[in-house]
Amino acid sequence: MLADGFPKADLCNCLALRQAARHVTQLYDQFLAPTGVRASQFGILAKLRRKGPMTINALARDLVLDRTTLGRNILPLEREGLIDIRKGQTDRRSKELHLTERGRERLRAAAQGWVKAQEQFEATFGGERSTELRTMLRQIAAQDFGVDANADVDL
Repeated sequence: MLADGFPKADLCNCLALRQAARHVTQLYDQFLAPTGVRASQFGILAKLRRKGPMTINALARDLVLDRTTLGRNILPLEREGLIDIRKGQTDRRSKELHLTERGRERLRAAAQGWVKAQEQFEATFGGERSTELRTMLRQIAAQDFGVDANADVDL
């Protein structure tokens, strides 16, 4: 695994997953671009449509994001009026994200681009392989690697 005391890049699971994720994100971003929504923002809007208002913490957990990254992604959505950030209904100290009507309309328009990106991916990678890939990726996301997403890491 080590060459000259350093990890071999072609054996790094993390690097391979991140490269693939960036490559696929570029595909989806290309098809979503006409709507002004990026793939990361599409995921946030879609999750709020499916689940309804969510606290920032709950949404971050659901999307497997740290709060800081989610915060950077929701600012433009709020600025464009696609989501509202309100005090929590049950805990007034928390903040809830609400999909606005404008957000629903934008999501509806973006869904057409998402479908085209999905079709392009599956036409290129194969439908059956795509299904297997999603299954494996969900299994990876569900693993407990003993990591706290919000913990400070010293390098």
